[in-house]
Amino acid sequence: MQIVSAVIQGVLLGGLYALFAAGLSFMFGVMRLVNLAHGALAVLAAYGAVWLVQTGVFDPLSAAIVVVPAMAILGYVAQRFVLQRTLSESPLPSVLVTFGIAIIISNLLLVTMSANDQGLNAGPIETASISFGEITIGVFPLIVLAFSVLVLGGLSLVMARTQFGRLVRAVSDDEPTVGLIGANPKHIYAIAAAIAFGLVAFAGIGYGIQTTFKPTSGDILLIYAFEAVIIGGLGSLWGTLIGSIILGVVQTVAATFDTSLFQLAGHVVFLVFLVFLPNGIIRRKVRT
Repeated sequence: MQIVSAVIQGVLLGGLYALFAAGLSFMFGVMRLVNLAHGALAVLAAYGAVWLVQTGVFDPLSAAIVVVPAMAILGYVAQRFVLQRTLSESPLPSVLVTFGIAIIISNLLLVTMSANDQGLNAGPIETASISFGEITIGVFPLIVLAFSVLVLGGLSLVMARTQFGRLVRAVSDDEPTVGLIGANPKHIYAIAAAIAFGLVAFAGIGYGIQTTFKPTSGDILLIYAFEAVIIGGLGSLWGTLIGSIILGVVQTVAATFDTSLFQLAGHVVFLVFLVFLPNGIIRRKVRT
């Protein structure tokens, strides 16, 4: 029964990882941009929620109504005026620039918010749970999982069934040709970045409610996001969800034997996939 409970907790944890990884996977799938600032952006959103809560006007959940749109606007502006300049055949420029952005964000948070651990208190929903015999399921992690599935499913439908989705896929496959028919690839890329930044803002606030964080927490969050994306398949949203759940389950099951194995087990399964299934569970077609 302990293993069953660990698997369930791992699935719930995978829902949070999926929110972190979705934006990373989406940006890579659309513009082949490797965003090393992804974890730092999640922490920035969490600190934004902390600042709003400290004003006494917002609680963590209502703070998301302000933080998520603000992060989406930041994503649009950052893509149009900074990240767009890094797009090239080589991933190195985007890697270096986003790495620099991550360092800047972490150090700004250290200076302005201190290095102390912070948390977001969401009230009764944070500790509420549902019990089935010996198995207990947290209400908030369950909501996060359901929200992750809903967001990924909705984004997949948008990409498959709407005019915007067709434009995004077209720009991703053949940017010069799409530009010739009147569409603005830079604007489309910027909207995609806004979506990715909004997703990571949700993830950062959810993470802040479930556990404590500090300015340097973005490093491990970035690693988890990368591992989930690689396991599931680069650029695949549903693959990202599957990879996130696999990562979460492996970590929680390993922790039942020894809590020190939590992080190590996740890294090991990531390396196994990297060696034996480098394209991930759901292979995305590579454009030529």
